[in-house]
Amino acid sequence: MNDQHFTIEKITGDLTRHIRLNKGFHLWMAFLTAGMLICLYAYSLQLRFGMGVTGLRDYVSWGMYITNFVFFVATSLIGMLISAVLGLIGIKWINPLARIAEIIAVGFAAVAGLVIIMDMGRPERLAYVFIYGRFQSPILWDVTVVTTYLVLSLLLYFLPMIPDLAISFKKAEKLPVWLKPIYKILSLNWANNPEQNKIIQRSVRILLILLIPAALSIHTVTAWLFAVTLRSGWDSSIFGPYFVAGAFVAGCAAVIIAMYFFRYNYKLQDYITERHFNNMGKLLVLMCFIYLYFNFNEFLVPGYKLKRGDAIHLDEMLAGRFAILFWSVQIGGLILPIILGLFRRIRKPLPLMIISVAVLIGAWLKRYIIVVPTQEHPFLPIQHEPHNFQIYTPTLTEIGITLFSFFLVLFIITILSKFFPVVPIMETAKENGIEEGEMK
Repeated sequence: MNDQHFTIEKITGDLTRHIRLNKGFHLWMAFLTAGMLICLYAYSLQLRFGMGVTGLRDYVSWGMYITNFVFFVATSLIGMLISAVLGLIGIKWINPLARIAEIIAVGFAAVAGLVIIMDMGRPERLAYVFIYGRFQSPILWDVTVVTTYLVLSLLLYFLPMIPDLAISFKKAEKLPVWLKPIYKILSLNWANNPEQNKIIQRSVRILLILLIPAALSIHTVTAWLFAVTLRSGWDSSIFGPYFVAGAFVAGCAAVIIAMYFFRYNYKLQDYITERHFNNMGKLLVLMCFIYLYFNFNEFLVPGYKLKRGDAIHLDEMLAGRFAILFWSVQIGGLILPIILGLFRRIRKPLPLMIISVAVLIGAWLKRYIIVVPTQEHPFLPIQHEPHNFQIYTPTLTEIGITLFSFFLVLFIITILSKFFPVVPIMETAKENGIEEGEMK
């Protein structure tokens, strides 16, 4: 933060300045709404004519939808890494970024569940998962942990914001009139007394502790959906930690992109500084290193033993139909970001944001590589089947339905970040030496 005098009025004004309905917001929301309506029309076609309007067939029954689900679950784990892991061990520089991480966690976790419905030919039967669910089914595990993680993320987003809502209600001069009653209700009569602060601090700490096993479970269970099969490319005992490591890579990239947007569009240069980008860049490089290690393990072990099914799968990945995609992801989404991220001049806002976009795109494509290729090579030979049953090619309808989830995530993140402070007011005030009495 710059060397200048901060008062609670200045901090509150700076951190609530973006909370207004301007022309840019209206245009952005109109774009998202139009995009979602077009995509919903595509989904109506799927409901009317069945899954045949997609590229999914008997052999490749998991495609872009499941790729999206794994990606969304992965990106949502950043809330655990930033808020819980780094927060609990006392790292202070993440304080202005914790709420951004939770916004991303809430948005991606909320939509992850909806993505599964897109992959269902009979979505009206979703209730059967809860009514007739069996403990032996990984699907039931997935539904349970995704719901639990979403609830914990919502609570972690809301509880630390209660003091900020009360402070904003009293001290934010330019807060929209229609929003003030909402702030007053959501602040739950917070009066900044020791008892209230103690309750919030204790509650948040308990939630942070609970979030770690929930977050690890959500992506470990997703990994088990693949690993409990005998298919070449999925039959691996490292898929649990492998998926978690990849999740942290995608999450870090998403936070950096959000940091860049909020810093410049919400005028938060004094609160999200180059130091934060530098540290997030280091964290991204570390996560990429760990993920690269797991990628090496994923292919070295089956490559060394080279069973028949693994040989076919690896040949397609390394030199066959998926080779260009595979090497682009490894080099452009992992190796180059690691090399570039080692230089401090690259860990500046703009270059780091560009690298993060490449990493995030690579993270989605990596999930596609995990999901699709192994299904195109079943153990038994494919005989007397049309070409579109053997090779998976997404249709425009399927792509449109997939894009709906991205539009919806951006919609949720926009609402949460536009109408509420994205940087904690109370914590920022305390870091600048402002007494609690001044915040009342």
